[in-house]
Amino acid sequence: MTLAEIINYRRSVRNYKNISIEIEKVKHCLELATLAPNSSNMQLWEFYHIINSDILKELAIACLSQESATTAQQMVVFVTRQDLYKKRAKKMMELETFNVLKNSPVEKQEKRVKRWKMYYGKVMPFLYMRFVGILGIVRKIAVNIVGIFRPIIYQVSENDMRVVVHKTCALAAQTFMLAMANEHYDTCPMEGFDQRRVKRILKLPYSAEINMVISCGIRDEKGVWGDRMRIPFDEVYRRI
Repeated sequence: MTLAEIINYRRSVRNYKNISIEIEKVKHCLELATLAPNSSNMQLWEFYHIINSDILKELAIACLSQESATTAQQMVVFVTRQDLYKKRAKKMMELETFNVLKNSPVEKQEKRVKRWKMYYGKVMPFLYMRFVGILGIVRKIAVNIVGIFRPIIYQVSENDMRVVVHKTCALAAQTFMLAMANEHYDTCPMEGFDQRRVKRILKLPYSAEINMVISCGIRDEKGVWGDRMRIPFDEVYRRI
């Protein structure tokens, strides 16, 4: 399908046929999801691909027993892992250092390596670190002072950074759903779920958060609730 066809094909499906879908195809769609754009390439996400029937039943209950969950053949839980910022920042620093040494002129390598070490070794840990809101206040004070002299990002509180991580994870989730549509598989992103139960089922650490649960399968006729409706484009489009 063309991209336009994929986007038009994708619908939020509330009921699936009792037909199995291929595990490896779903896994491949998740591999494609890792290519989604994300803030500073920190990739603070994990994808839990659920194929076990007993776990699917538990998750369906945690998703309030909605039909998009109870009829799902598989599920994917998109999880944010802000607590892994040190590990991911170190990985990115190694990658960017490698890229500089591989692709940059020799005379510019030292300066560029130093810049990446500062960014991923100091800036990213400073931004993603959390401590009962206090560090966010410190960051807010710092950027407000710097902002007097030059443009700067002001959204640096602990809650702001949590939002960044969730936006990043949602981009991966959308990429996954489009990839599934290309396989003629269907999905439904669910925000109606008991996060505590889902975390307990998946044995996630306290610091992890559920971004969304996506059910997967092949749509039943009653799984799509009528024609798609969108607000008239002229109401949301602004050309400046």
